[in-house]
Amino acid sequence: MTITSVQNPRVKQLLLLQQKSSERRRTGLFVVEGQREIDHCIEAGYEVESLYYCAQLQELPPSLSSVSSIFEVSQNVYEKIAYRGSTEGLLAVVRSRQLTLDELQLKANPLIVVLESVEKPGNLGAVLRSADAAKADAVVVCDPLTDLYNPNLIRSSIGAIFTVPCVACTSEECIAFLKARGIRILTAQLQDSHLYYDTDMRCGTAIVMGTESTGLTDAWRRAADAHIRIPMLGRLDSLNVSVSAAILLFEAVRQRHQG
Repeated sequence: MTITSVQNPRVKQLLLLQQKSSERRRTGLFVVEGQREIDHCIEAGYEVESLYYCAQLQELPPSLSSVSSIFEVSQNVYEKIAYRGSTEGLLAVVRSRQLTLDELQLKANPLIVVLESVEKPGNLGAVLRSADAAKADAVVVCDPLTDLYNPNLIRSSIGAIFTVPCVACTSEECIAFLKARGIRILTAQLQDSHLYYDTDMRCGTAIVMGTESTGLTDAWRRAADAHIRIPMLGRLDSLNVSVSAAILLFEAVRQRHQG
């Protein structure tokens, strides 16, 4: 059977899951769009509850044919439920998981990114891409202002939300976790700081960043083992948080590869 009406109850639920974080929390479900993202999701062990595809745009991939509930939708319905403009004709409803700090499996001398109160899901998605590229052990989002299954976050991360362990918690919980494990806390800030490339990142390291507008709270500044900064040679005094994260992560990679 092909779903051809945008008034279909399943279509209405898909739209609610796309648009409302409260619906994602209530149901424990979220939406993933695109084959690459769905494949990453399944590889990470997430449960796909249902799959929707538009045969006019893409045939059902054999690798996804074992999903228990599969629905074909007409092109007009797919255009209604698709979140992004250029699309592959493939969309899944997935059961969410809430990873905790204690469930993180960290190697010796882990590399962790900590973001405090980052509001824009696109920024968080871009940080996750950098964390995946640098093979960071985890991304911890403290006091989040967006939920981890926001469709724009998933899209901007191109599936890195599934390839990098990601935890949401309070700043107090994260500080206690890092201190208990002897992981060095480096806060990115302009005041009272040293150049990032003069700071040792070869040991267990947490790179902590706040919002561009307000920076980090005092709790993180007090907890820090070192304050670091990226030199700003122009007239502006800050970079986008995702750009800063990429610079600092790959400095850690450089130091570790040099031994």
